Amino acid sequence: MKKMILMMFACVIVLTGCGADKGISIISAEEAKATVDDFINNTLLPQGQKAIIEEITEEFGLYKLVVKIDGQEEAITSYLTKDGKKFFPAVPMDIEETKRASEADLAKSGETPPLAVAPKSDKPKVELFVMSHCPFGTQAEKGILPVVEALGDKIDFEFKFCDYVMHGKKEIDEQLNQVCIQKEYPEEINSYLTCFLENETYSSKCMKDNGISESKISSCVAKTDKEFKITEMYDDKSTWASGRFPKFEVNGSEAREYGVGGSPSLVINGVKINSGRAPSIYLKTICDTFNDVPEECSVELSSANPSAGFGFGEGGAASDASCGS
Repeated sequence: MKKMILMMFACVIVLTGCGADKGISIISAEEAKATVDDFINNTLLPQGQKAIIEEITEEFGLYKLVVKIDGQEEAITSYLTKDGKKFFPAVPMDIEETKRASEADLAKSGETPPLAVAPKSDKPKVELFVMSHCPFGTQAEKGILPVVEALGDKIDFEFKFCDYVMHGKKEIDEQLNQVCIQKEYPEEINSYLTCFLENETYSSKCMKDNGISESKISSCVAKTDKEFKITEMYDDKSTWASGRFPKFEVNGSEAREYGVGGSPSLVINGVKINSGRAPSIYLKTICDTFNDVPEECSVELSSANPSAGFGFGEGGAASDASCGS
């Protein structure tokens, strides 16, 4: 099946007179790029191949994407409807249906699907793995923060990081900051993130506003960097994941243990599970893992998906798009 799809994807479609339907929910160009990146690399391409979205523009009322696949000299032009639902290689493809077909193939092969149901416990251990500048990681953080606030000490919650980064040195620097803020100022991490997620340039401001000592964090960052060889591996490209992405090993062993590949990934009681990103959905997902459901689970939270990226807008795509695999 994947070979057939790959052959279709290698063709260029010429669209004339096509336009996005009126009244649909439009996703941003950044969301569109991440959606197609996730779809091609995690559903279409066989293991070992990698595609890069080199360019995204608008044309014919659609998103036009220039895609380069490893081993191919020429880039391929494809299109995505502005609601992020239909991908056009040689013929229109329904992303959700293709994903379901891929999952069915996986089930027939006897392999274990990557997502499962978390076991119940008295105090669920909840871990959200992200990349600090991944638009879908920030979307997940904005969705889960109200839940963490509502459930308080009823859960054992922690933000963690994937074992590689995709958004350059600024992501390494910010993730080291967040690791140390969570370690040195655990009571302030949620407030810090609420501030930082508004604007990625606010890191220093957010520390100051929350009484966090930048010198203390700087000292912690230096020790953590040395312990996990973050900068050392950044400078040595031979260590990079797939030869393209710098390693970030602070939570690396846990990420690999749980099978975390991309940002965001939700792990509850040691099992990676799937969840929508609206606060109300995250609340239900977590509360379903209690042995005895606490009254805090009855709180009413927003059912709107946060926007992807920075800023606290609503109306983000209701998808499982992620950065990475």
